[in-house]
Amino acid sequence: MLMSRFVKNCRGGIAPLLALSVVPLMTGVGAAIDYTRASAARSALQTSLDATALMLSKNATTESAAQLQTDATNYFGAMFTRPDATNVTVNAAYTSTAGSQLLLTANAVINTTFMRIAGFDQIPISASSTAKWGNTRLRVALVLDNTGSMADNGKMTALKTATQNLLTQLQNAATNDGDVYVSIVPFSKDVNADPTNYQQSWLRWDLWDAANGTCSQSKYHSQGHCSSNGGIWTPASHTTWNGCVTDRDQNFDTTNDAPLAGSTLYPAEQYSSCAAPLMGLTYDWTALNNKVNAMQPNGNTNQAIGLQLGWQSLTAAPFTVPAMDPNYQYQQVIILLTDGLNTQDRWYSSQSSIDARQTLTCNNIKAAGITIYAIQVNTGGDPTSTLLQNCASSSSKFFLLTSADEIVTTFGQIGTALSNLRLSM
Repeated sequence: MLMSRFVKNCRGGIAPLLALSVVPLMTGVGAAIDYTRASAARSALQTSLDATALMLSKNATTESAAQLQTDATNYFGAMFTRPDATNVTVNAAYTSTAGSQLLLTANAVINTTFMRIAGFDQIPISASSTAKWGNTRLRVALVLDNTGSMADNGKMTALKTATQNLLTQLQNAATNDGDVYVSIVPFSKDVNADPTNYQQSWLRWDLWDAANGTCSQSKYHSQGHCSSNGGIWTPASHTTWNGCVTDRDQNFDTTNDAPLAGSTLYPAEQYSSCAAPLMGLTYDWTALNNKVNAMQPNGNTNQAIGLQLGWQSLTAAPFTVPAMDPNYQYQQVIILLTDGLNTQDRWYSSQSSIDARQTLTCNNIKAAGITIYAIQVNTGGDPTSTLLQNCASSSSKFFLLTSADEIVTTFGQIGTALSNLRLSM
């Protein structure tokens, strides 16, 4: 009787309507929560599957189907650790049709919390990842700033860590020897071409001979002063050269012409702040890591010579460049990292003059079809380098960093992008 009067009473009409609306309202809010959980789990599923594909691809060509599936289960299980996901499965299949290809699929279900009120106990999630390789080979020149300012704020330490991490990524991306080659060109004002090369025909000695030697009149220490004052100049033995070379004659300082004679040769110089010797293209990963360990910060900044010799390391003497197999496509890349603006080269101490030479080199490299990543480590409040922005092959390949730690993360991003394994979601 009381309930009948309550329902019929207009003044009590809102309460029943509110009570009736609570259930669908709670169900809607709960559904949003459950779908958010499912979306996060699906993202984690995809990320774990992509990482598994990269891990498996190195050995996929040599493993049996059973071993490949076992590895897939183990790798994926170690990375996908969502406690709210159940019935998790992963499947791996390798095929060599139209190039090597590894296909992975993963499935799971997310048990709902709120949607079960409406009769939906689970939300299924799935992901797929395909790793393809076999037609593309990679050649990477690392042009790395070894100038004195790299000693500040932990930059050299971070650069070494970042470079060695990148080498590991590139090594893991190679299925066979020769799939990935790397060269390392440390630079300051000059580049060290290795003093053991003092007899090589690509060196030019006139400038070095004029500055290094002894005069019959001991108070003079250069050929010009010695000769003009009646002395006899005797150049030092080339075995005492410390390995440094300076910029080639213009315009060969901006090209990759082979050093055959005259202006194309690399002038030897006894620069006191010579960086660690460069290393040409190799897949000797131990030697590459040792080269990184040998880098020490010293000297002024001449990005231009590092960039030119980085290009040379991919294409021509004085480097031994492995022949390209016509059965493969090749991607050639230069990664240029510097923490400072240009301060000195063979001719100039004006930044704008050095930048103008480097701009020509950048344009020539890109015209040759080589990709440039340009990284400015700006911990000292320098202006953003327009030169490096324009030198990069695209805006996405220029990185402006403000801390040493970002070197590690940036090299990691580039290492992923450079992998010759292309993921298709």
